Order: sequence, then structure tokens, then C-alpha cells
Amino acid sequence: MDRITAMRVFVEVAGSGSFSASADKLDMSRAMVTRYISEMEKWLGTRLLQRTTRRVTLTDAGETCLRRSQQMLALSENMEEETASGGELRGLLRVTCSLSFGHAQLAQALVRFTARHPLLNIDLNLNEGALNLVEARIDLAIRISAEPSPLLIARPLAQCDSLLVAAPAYLAARGAPAAPRELEQHRCLSHANVGRSIWSFARDDEALQVGVLSYFSANDATALLASAVAGGGIAMLPTYLVNPVLASGALVRVLPQWQMPALTIYAIYPSRRQLSPAVRALLDFLVDHFAVQPW
Repeated sequence: MDRITAMRVFVEVAGSGSFSASADKLDMSRAMVTRYISEMEKWLGTRLLQRTTRRVTLTDAGETCLRRSQQMLALSENMEEETASGGELRGLLRVTCSLSFGHAQLAQALVRFTARHPLLNIDLNLNEGALNLVEARIDLAIRISAEPSPLLIARPLAQCDSLLVAAPAYLAARGAPAAPRELEQHRCLSHANVGRSIWSFARDDEALQVGVLSYFSANDATALLASAVAGGGIAMLPTYLVNPVLASGALVRVLPQWQMPALTIYAIYPSRRQLSPAVRALLDFLVDHFAVQPW
């Protein structure tokens, strides 16, 4: 039995905690998944997984085996890329980013990248949570923050500015705020993870924070955009998402004389070691691509 495939199956089961879910993800029968795990345990002479009726968990030996399997699979994928015919990149790249950034920007960028490297496959995971990049076997994560984790390697791609926006109908009905403090009297739409109840503003040498009445929040900026267009209230949204809607007139800026804190869009990866040629190529492409975006 192919040990590389067995390691892939083991890593998937370890990550999902389920034989059935892993079988669905790997497009194989549950019996075949069970067989691969049994063969792994037979080869190594130890139990790797503890099975209960509800969950599959790793033994101590399984924890060690998981790390080694992830390393071996990464090396295997690197070899496939580096020995491709004609020197072309190939293999699978696993990328993750937020829902809004994926829909608005990254999906289109990845299409352009794969057009240059047609032998490469992309698995894009749109997720608002903080995935463990090693456990999820993510090659590259795109994250927007003020400061990335010091435990990971981060390469800045672009600045992420935010604006206050609202639908013309909402402002016609409720009036436009003339100063940040007046937001306390308005219905606000906020991101669950960024400035949910406190919004910060700056103008020249003046800086202030305002508590907002967030009657509607979401963990996805695209949902906030849709709510704002529907006349739900005033939203703080990133320019990479909202600029086309502003151009259409469906939304207008609120308090345009005030600036909101800028964040940075980072490409994040677990380690500089064993960084594959495909990941390096994607990093360089994204740096060039987002350097010229009119945000």
C-alpha cells in the first residue's frame, strides 16, 4: 500500500477527527480510510489514534507521527514541483483568506496566477477563523491585521484602508452625521472581530474614539456591505470591497473628512524552511499584483 497516500489519509483523519468526514473529503470509502490507518499503525508498530463513538483523537505516538507525516508530505509536494517536466511548477497549493477578501480580490488574482502556471492546482479555503496553518496544511494565508503573530512569517502585500458608508436612502431618512460623536445616534453595522462597539477616527492632529450602537454585526464584511446597500445603517468597510459600490452610487461616504486606522494585508506562512518554489512564486506574484491595485 502506498505510504505517501497513507500519510495523507492519516493527516486528514487527524485534522477532521472523523473517518467518515475524511472519506468524503478524500473521495474514498470509509473502509479504505480505515485500511490505510490500520496499515500505518502496523508499519509503525503502535496505535496512532484513539477511537470513540463520537471522536477520533491522537495518541502521543500519533502526535509525533502527524508532525513527521506533514513534513514528509511537504517534501513530496516540493519534489513534484521541482522535478516537473520543462521546469514548470505543478502540484497543489492550499491558500486561505477571509470571505470578503476572497470574493472581492483573491479569487481573481489566483486565476491570473494559475494562467501563468497551468500545472498548479489551488485549494482556496475561505474562513473567518484563525486556522492552525500547520494542522490544516495551509501553504499561504492572507490576513488583514495591525500586527501579525510573531510566531509566523508575514510579508506585507498592501495597505487596507476603511471608510464609513451608508445608502443614500438611509441618510435621507436619518440625516448624515456631521461629526463622529453623532454616530451614537445612528444605526451602525459593525464587524464582529474589528471595531464592534468602538470606532477610531483621526483628522490632522486630532484623534478620538466613539462608542457606536451596533444593532447588527457580522463576522464577514460582505454581509455588512449587503446590509448597508439595503439601507440598514452606517458601516465601516474596507476599500478593497466597497470602492466599486461607491462608484455605482449605491453607497456614499460618511464623514469623509475623517480617517480611520489603516491595517495591512499580509501573506502569512508557517516557516521559511521548506518553502516550495510554488509558494515563492505565488508570494512574488501577489506582491506585484496588489502593489498596483487602486485602493
